[in-house]
Amino acid sequence: MQFVADGVFYAELNEFFQRELAAEGYSGCEVRVTPARTEIIIRATHTQEVLGEKGRRIRELTSIVQKRFNFPENTVELYAEKVASRGLCAVAQCESLKFKLLQGLAVRRAAYSVVRYVMESGAKGCEVIVSGKLRAARAKAMKFSEGFMVHSGNPAKEYIDHAVRHVDMKQGVLGIKVKIMLDWDPTGRLGPKNPLPDLVTILDNDAKDEAPVDGPVSESKMAAAEVAAPAVDVAPAAEAAPVDAY
Repeated sequence: MQFVADGVFYAELNEFFQRELAAEGYSGCEVRVTPARTEIIIRATHTQEVLGEKGRRIRELTSIVQKRFNFPENTVELYAEKVASRGLCAVAQCESLKFKLLQGLAVRRAAYSVVRYVMESGAKGCEVIVSGKLRAARAKAMKFSEGFMVHSGNPAKEYIDHAVRHVDMKQGVLGIKVKIMLDWDPTGRLGPKNPLPDLVTILDNDAKDEAPVDGPVSESKMAAAEVAAPAVDVAPAAEAAPVDAY
């Protein structure tokens, strides 16, 4: 089945880029298949390092992908695309938190710095969960959150960007989960185009023919009903003729 093969190809490609381009701020990839060639777009925060000196690094990656997946010569192209906003990309922030923990920074300080940076970048909400053997021998999970976050329904698919990474520390493996709730952006550049279902927009009353209402107004409904419906004279019903009894 072709869609299963496409999913396996994307999963293996994504894992390879995660390992190879972690230091360059890898934030995901997109595969576009055309009749002539296959285009792979790598999203990263440091695109110049992905390209390398005179494009050497990107050519090496293209050669590796071509040989691994048996692409014919000159039928696969790799491109590097800069992330629009690094603070609104969950993968980039997950990698940032991973490097901070590997450098020996305290968990609480590293997590709060990521949350603060995400919120300053214009996100509606952020949640960071770090689990594992943090200080003592017993494993536990710490959650750091700020702002507004939806957890269910279609908005959770459209508005939430999440990423998971594993950190190999000296005392064991730590798990990192970052969730970022994006804000509504009608242009679709920094967030979804569709607004939230519960968004209420109050429109200004610009009608010139309506007089402004400055205070409470009351009117009698009974008087209006009497004026609207004038009384109609009803003719008396004819008397019924007497019935002779037998």
